[in-house]
Amino acid sequence: MPVTNVAIVEDHPIFSKGLTQLINTNKSFFVIGEATCCSGAMALVESKNPDLVIVDLNLGDEDGLDLIKNLKALYPSLAILVLSMHDERYYAERVLRAGARGYIMKEEAGIRVIEAIETVMSGKIWLSETEREHIFASMASSVLVDTETNYKSLISKLSDRQLQILNLIGKGLGTVEISTKLNLSAKTVGTHKEHIKQKLGCASIQELRQLAIKLTNS
Repeated sequence: MPVTNVAIVEDHPIFSKGLTQLINTNKSFFVIGEATCCSGAMALVESKNPDLVIVDLNLGDEDGLDLIKNLKALYPSLAILVLSMHDERYYAERVLRAGARGYIMKEEAGIRVIEAIETVMSGKIWLSETEREHIFASMASSVLVDTETNYKSLISKLSDRQLQILNLIGKGLGTVEISTKLNLSAKTVGTHKEHIKQKLGCASIQELRQLAIKLTNS
């Protein structure tokens, strides 16, 4: 049986090394390299040609969602699995749309990570049972039954750029810092922030900041 070559994109070295050890205990998988940033990830995939890339959404000041889109644009057949601290309720559907085949949270046990890899490499989608139920429920009914569901519904209305800006707000960046990082004008960032505020039903920028912190650290 051929060995699945895996690349890991994770900006926390200790977690990355632990994940590598976990994966390499299974003789069906082998970690061929690790990267800590988007440019490093692109270079690693180009040079090593892995079968699977495991991506963390939070790569310091960079956005793993953009990396997924860029990888899929250049390597359409590449399998991508997201392993992140972010609550899957707000990100799972979005990363699947971007091209990933699965989403698993870092808090899951090691055996679940191996199961997720096996599922993704078999051509199937990996999501937790809870998230599958959420998706099926949202498909079956448009009724918002509680605050959690309502919040998830609101987040889903944000564009990828708006979600990116919301995350940066949650990390404490101001308008000028965000505009510099994303190569946007301060006016454009301000307009995005106003639209985000309206979509999330926030009465003020302070309330938006509190929600952004909650999302970023959930």
